[in-house]
Amino acid sequence: MMALPYITEYTGFAGTVYATEPTVQIGRLLMEELVNSIERVPKAQSASMWKNKEVQRLLPAPLKDAVEVSMWRKCYTMPEVNAALSKIQLVGYSQKIELFGAVQVTPLSSGYALGSSNWIIQSHYEKVSYVSGSSLLTTHPQPMDQASLKNSDVLILTGLTQIPTANPDGMVGEFCSNLAMTVRNGGNVLVPCYPSGVIYDLLECLYQYIDSAGLSNVPFYFISPVANSSLEFSQIFAEWLCHNKQTKVYLPEPPFPHAELIQTNKLKHYPSIHGDFSNDFKQPCVVFTGHPSLRFGDVVHFMELWGKSSLNTVIFTEPDFSYLDALAPYQPLAMKCVYCPIDTRLNFIQVSKLLKEVQPLHVVCPEQYTQPPPTQAHRTDLMIDCQPPPMSYRRAEVLTLPYKRRYEKIEIMPELADSLVPLEIKPGISLATVSAVLHTKDNKHVLQLPPKPPQPPASKKRKRVSDDVPECKPLKPLLSGSIPVDQFVQTLEKHGFSDVKVEDTAKGHIVLLQEAETLIQIEEDSTHIICDNDEPLRVKLRDLVLKFLQKF
Repeated sequence: MMALPYITEYTGFAGTVYATEPTVQIGRLLMEELVNSIERVPKAQSASMWKNKEVQRLLPAPLKDAVEVSMWRKCYTMPEVNAALSKIQLVGYSQKIELFGAVQVTPLSSGYALGSSNWIIQSHYEKVSYVSGSSLLTTHPQPMDQASLKNSDVLILTGLTQIPTANPDGMVGEFCSNLAMTVRNGGNVLVPCYPSGVIYDLLECLYQYIDSAGLSNVPFYFISPVANSSLEFSQIFAEWLCHNKQTKVYLPEPPFPHAELIQTNKLKHYPSIHGDFSNDFKQPCVVFTGHPSLRFGDVVHFMELWGKSSLNTVIFTEPDFSYLDALAPYQPLAMKCVYCPIDTRLNFIQVSKLLKEVQPLHVVCPEQYTQPPPTQAHRTDLMIDCQPPPMSYRRAEVLTLPYKRRYEKIEIMPELADSLVPLEIKPGISLATVSAVLHTKDNKHVLQLPPKPPQPPASKKRKRVSDDVPECKPLKPLLSGSIPVDQFVQTLEKHGFSDVKVEDTAKGHIVLLQEAETLIQIEEDSTHIICDNDEPLRVKLRDLVLKFLQKF
């Protein structure tokens, strides 16, 4: 979502974007926070020399290893964010969207965040499922819809957990206990975070934990340009929440407990550290603010302010960044650092279970998931294990998927269906011949009644038959069945053909009539009579062949 303005505004993109409502609204907040934080610190000059490969090699560690540096761009602006969002069409879970009549696309709940989706792309006979960030844990969003993923020809799997060895529940417990310990010792706690997502769960856990841990007088501050909108939005997306949060809305009660924290003044939110916050600020306290990379936003100020005291603690909960890289510019640092990454996305055990349940014919996933992590080569459990083995891909690689489209669905008009008379050719098998005009538009195919042959006009003037009506030829009967060669040869001998020889070929048989210099090729799907300029003989042989076949 964060890259959307780069796609829609910079590449000449002219299509439609589909997304659920919370994705659009919360995505807007995340982008607004990003733009706001970056525009607050305008650069007097812009430098691009460092993009040069020769110079890049001389840069410090994380920068010199960065991928595709020449493609890095300036951050987009708010008008570009609005333009990108205006191209989005809102959809709901399980809503079927027709794309050009060729395929149907359906979003399903992925259980990971408010409005987050997996997608199904299907034609009448094929089904591709795209599973990205998904969660089977019971958190605030609607649970993951697994049943709809069944019977997939191909399942494309990505967005698994970035820290497969950490258990989210354990990490939340560790988060709460480290926070309580720091505050009891008179220190402050800094939590670098995004303004939406895991923060809702953290606030909920703290709400249950505050009184038991004796933290009721400690202020919690949430600082972000979009703090207020984020906390309010989470309360109004009732239909996207899990069942027990939905039921609260009808009581009526706010689905998330942070509403009560705000009412009782335990949680306060501010757009930035300037203004009201600096008047209300009391220590020791807990501050939630961005950005988790520690490179911009209000978190930078708090790192400078609290970094020199060993009483304070910074707790990293977002798994997107290496906390050691994030802290590098602030070293030497006296404050304590705690790494409690909370990533509720699927881990490898859950994926194996999911794949066993939905049983796709083929799984496609990034190459990294098909081998253990490079730092723990012995952990063969940290990879995807399924039968047949998954197909893997690398960045920007084009894959040919191992299945072919074999069938198309064609509708038949009721008047045409009415005129069909099936004929039983074997017990339980009936056939009817159809003569119709195939009409195709928007990838939908319809069989219509053939046009009636034009009546010769009564007047002397000949009218031109209109060009677009195909001419109807009288129908030849269709033939079915197979020709038993031995019986056919006996029939030929009865009719006076004495010198008959049979040769076997790869596809069938050749019957040679040596005296008449004629051969009859009998194959599975065709029969040819080849004789030179002897029409009566050809007709006679044809009639003998037809005796063995059924006409209809």
